[in-house]
Amino acid sequence: MPHHHFTIFEHQSLWVHKGKQRLNPTQLLHLQHFHGEKGVPYYSLIHQGVRFCEYVGVLQIGDLTIEILPKADQYTSVNQWRDILIGMLRSVNAFNVQAPSQSSLDIKSNYILDLYFELFVKEVEYLFHQGLIKKYGRVEQNQLALKGALKFAQQIQKNLIHQERFYTQHTIYDSNHLLNQIVYKTLLLVKRVNHNVALNSRISTLLMRFPPLDQVQVTTTTFEKIVLTRKSKPYQNILEICKLLLLNYHPDLRKGKHVVLALLFDMNVLWERFILKSIQKHLKQGSVRGQAKKLFWKPQAGYRSTMRPDILITLNDGRKIVLDTKWKNIQNGNPSAEDLRQLYVYHEYFKAEKVALIYPGAYSIRKGNFYEKSQNTLSSKECCIIKIPTNQRISVWQQKIYYGIFNWIK
Repeated sequence: MPHHHFTIFEHQSLWVHKGKQRLNPTQLLHLQHFHGEKGVPYYSLIHQGVRFCEYVGVLQIGDLTIEILPKADQYTSVNQWRDILIGMLRSVNAFNVQAPSQSSLDIKSNYILDLYFELFVKEVEYLFHQGLIKKYGRVEQNQLALKGALKFAQQIQKNLIHQERFYTQHTIYDSNHLLNQIVYKTLLLVKRVNHNVALNSRISTLLMRFPPLDQVQVTTTTFEKIVLTRKSKPYQNILEICKLLLLNYHPDLRKGKHVVLALLFDMNVLWERFILKSIQKHLKQGSVRGQAKKLFWKPQAGYRSTMRPDILITLNDGRKIVLDTKWKNIQNGNPSAEDLRQLYVYHEYFKAEKVALIYPGAYSIRKGNFYEKSQNTLSSKECCIIKIPTNQRISVWQQKIYYGIFNWIK
């Protein structure tokens, strides 16, 4: 079956009946089925098509792969924005891998999904190079020799006739444990959904190298229960990739072949984390926190409400700066009244000297102040709009973000 690959920008649409890239009726039907009655956050249904929102990344359904890229300012090239997105994901550790060959990838198509698959394959190859770890585990089984502790209830139930057998529980030391089972399950998934021929032979070779392993059902709880030791520490990064792939995989239970893999990231969250990491990377004096929590409201019954500004900077002299990040191009317009009200509250509750909204765009600083409660005069409470242009060179971009913000703070 031929595979179809579309690349679009966030907030764009795909239709059956118009546009340079057109869905066929079957592909639209699969997207509609995945959307369902309750909907998904990644796109909405429109007449004979779908409209994507602020989520970027890759959505694969059956024979269709849709790559959604961010777009906020001067760049128009697909390759430029793909490089920017991959760079941002790397900087916030979404591509955090153990394998030393991360910097020299073999896949040349540069599709984000191919990149994730190759990073995963490299991680598995690295694990085999280091050696799959073994663990002690308890096994209950019938055997012809009495080895371990005899389980009397099961012995009577299963071996009443076959008295030459012993139902025992004993300890073994092998590779058949949860960590290897998860990696193997993920490799089987990658083999099923991969469409890059350059990876096929490497995936098949790795599958043959695995010893016999039990099948395991994986949920969010499975990963939450994993506790890594010094011995199993090399599995930390590969488990993050496994978690991303397995928990975003949606098998088609009705037909069994039009599976869905949704590796999509909320661009607003990614922008917030990218700004935070950029400041943390360069800040020498003071501290910076993301999503700092402060109690806001307590009902007589129920849960308390909190407020969490995107970024809280505390300088060495005690001054506090609150930043709120927004991934959108407001051109020369004003922020929404809701965003300004939110910053006013941050000013009050965090005793901040300054607050600012951070947008992508041509570099500019628009200073402003809130009015006093009397409405007649401006207060000293400063609220600024800071725009910072994107840059394909991620390290340069992060440096400009830091200096662009701290030139205003000074």
